[in-house]
Amino acid sequence: MSTTTTTPPETTPRGGEPDYVPSPVRATGPRPLMMIGAGAAALWLLLWLVVDLNPVAALVGSYLVFLVASWATYRSLGGSRVATDVVMRWLIYAAFVCAIVPLISMLWTVFSQGLPLAFTPGFWTQDMVGVTGADDQAYASGQTDTLAGGAGHAIIGTLIITGTAALISVPIGMFTAIYLVEYGGSNHLSKGIRFLVDVMTGIPSIVAGLFAFALFTQVVGIRDAKMGIAGAVALSVLMIPTVVRNSEEMLRIVPNELREASLALGVPKWRTIAKVVLPTAASGLASGITLAIARVIGETAPLLVAIGFARSFNTNMVEGPINSLAVYTYWMFTKPLDPALIEPSRERAWAAALLLVLIVVTLNLAARAIATFFAPKTGR
Repeated sequence: MSTTTTTPPETTPRGGEPDYVPSPVRATGPRPLMMIGAGAAALWLLLWLVVDLNPVAALVGSYLVFLVASWATYRSLGGSRVATDVVMRWLIYAAFVCAIVPLISMLWTVFSQGLPLAFTPGFWTQDMVGVTGADDQAYASGQTDTLAGGAGHAIIGTLIITGTAALISVPIGMFTAIYLVEYGGSNHLSKGIRFLVDVMTGIPSIVAGLFAFALFTQVVGIRDAKMGIAGAVALSVLMIPTVVRNSEEMLRIVPNELREASLALGVPKWRTIAKVVLPTAASGLASGITLAIARVIGETAPLLVAIGFARSFNTNMVEGPINSLAVYTYWMFTKPLDPALIEPSRERAWAAALLLVLIVVTLNLAARAIATFFAPKTGR
């Protein structure tokens, strides 16, 4: 009885490279990459410390040398596909670092600068009435341990203005999205609405403030239009396009089979939308609305035009200016109480900026929680 040994067919094409290329580390080992990386790090230190080149420029140059050396090395060891895979992988790593480093740097700066003052009780409860440059001088000289004034009125104003803008924007945006998805289809009116929504998405924010100010001065006839409702209208102009787009996309992913099943049972269309479509898309709709609120809560330019700056608490939306954290931060940075002593005002600005960042982070986390909680339950 004889045994026949068969040789597997060649999987190498005419070009001389295999059809399947394993991971570069498996194909050639990690040692060449480690050696190239060590050489690039040494080159960076040489260019920075010895040649006295800018550290960022030295890092970019060293990284380019690292990519070229990696491609040449792995080209000779594993072929062009392996070399291309290594280079593209490290380009993706570099893109991730370029995206995450500025964010981490910004958060670190805001937290380090604003943390000492942001969570003091007085900063949450006081306003800026009666606070002058003399108070800042007393604080800087050590005569007082706490910094006079706070952003309590700005915190309240931010919540009131943003909440009012949401009350205006959410119904308009939701009903517009329902029309576009459920009734409009591809008719001329729907195309026009989508075009206008795209245009509104790209308008500068200060134009929204000018629109709100002109609306109340020229149309309504209010001579002094610096009031909270004008700021809420300005923010709603910026918020409506985001709500429309997010809601439209969420409604479109609802399966048509659910609509057809409801309509086949004789349920009216409006009730199908209310009882089937909207509950199914509730997760995406709620998270989209929350993200839209987070998008406008930090706007400064439209509020400067439509509301102005207030030093005291004001909860009346139709009378007098109302402050917000964004405007408060801008005002403290650009107009310190004592032009010769800017550090106390900048401490207030950093603390207000930190509170604003925390509110935005909280809203984003709330959007994720809402999306998880209202997501359709799966399982048997």
